Amino acid sequence: MDAEEILKKYAEGERNFQSAKLRGINLKGANLSGIDLQYADLNGANFDEVNLTGANLYGTQFSRASLSKANLKGINGGSTNFDTADLTDGDLSGAILTSANFNNADLDRVNLSRSTLNSANLNRCSLHEANLSRVDLSYANLIGADLAGADLSTANLTGVKLEGASLQNTNLYNVVLKELDISKVDFLNVDLSKADLENCILRKASLEGVNLERANLVKADLIKANLKGANLRRADLTGANLYGAIIQDADFTGAIMPDGEIYQSRNPQRRIEKEKKMPNKIVQSEHAPAPVGPYSQAVAATGEILFVSGQIAIDPRSNTVVYTDDVVRQTEQVMQNLEAILSAAGYTWQDVVKTTVFLSDMNNFAAVNQVYARYFDADKAPARACVEVSRLPKDVLVEIDCVAVL
Repeated sequence: MDAEEILKKYAEGERNFQSAKLRGINLKGANLSGIDLQYADLNGANFDEVNLTGANLYGTQFSRASLSKANLKGINGGSTNFDTADLTDGDLSGAILTSANFNNADLDRVNLSRSTLNSANLNRCSLHEANLSRVDLSYANLIGADLAGADLSTANLTGVKLEGASLQNTNLYNVVLKELDISKVDFLNVDLSKADLENCILRKASLEGVNLERANLVKADLIKANLKGANLRRADLTGANLYGAIIQDADFTGAIMPDGEIYQSRNPQRRIEKEKKMPNKIVQSEHAPAPVGPYSQAVAATGEILFVSGQIAIDPRSNTVVYTDDVVRQTEQVMQNLEAILSAAGYTWQDVVKTTVFLSDMNNFAAVNQVYARYFDADKAPARACVEVSRLPKDVLVEIDCVAVL
């Protein structure tokens, strides 16, 4: 069966091409959404820029095939073979790829957000700057994979194999890495804030300058790990083993230390300044409406004031707007941007006394509020205003600014 015959039958309404022998076929740019190619032989085929949205590709053979810029949203690609295939700049968001084989495949800049890749084989594949946010990679094989610059925020990496993987400049915010052996891994410029690293083996791991703010490091093995200059603010290190670890210039402010104690700064001048500063006071009046969300009626604050400009969902690595149609992900990016600015100025979320939330559509309030609420304790949350506006910069869905007092 050649390309012309395939396209003719598809145009006539045929969708079932299971087990078809299409090795080396050229269907570049074709619209084949919803097609059923289960167990088909497409080894060496040219599927560049093809639309395969919602296609059934279970068990399909794509070895050495070219699928650059292809649209594979929502496909069923379980057990599919993409060995040495080119999927650069493709869109596989929401795809089911359980036990799929991507051995040595090129997945640079591919969008795999919210896809299922549990037990998939990604051995030595290239995922440079790929979007893997919220991906289920549990028990996947990522040995020797290039993940430099990839976004793995909120991904599930339970049981994953990462030996020899490149993770430089990777975003691992809020990622699940529980009970993994990731000793000797180089985490240069990696964001591991809020990551779940409970019971992880991080012996001799290079974590110099890494952001581990609010990370779960309970019972983690950090023997001889390099934590020089790392940000461990409010991290939980209960029961962690720090024997021989390099902690020079690391910031443990507010962290729970291995013995269960909250770390207090040893800088006497800083301590004096803290003691002189009057604590923020939450104002609560019975003669005004009670808060119905993560905010206070008012906060009385004294000290050094920081005014943070409104932040939108721009990824600082690419300087472009991300998640254009996902208000939840945009809100997560906004909060990350605010947190980075606060941290750079020596502040934390606990120092924030006032926020303003701007929405392009008030119907998105509940979704935004759900993300926002994760950053504040309900009884100490800052004052807040929320308004709907006709338009926001770069047509984003949400913008948030804040005022903090130290």
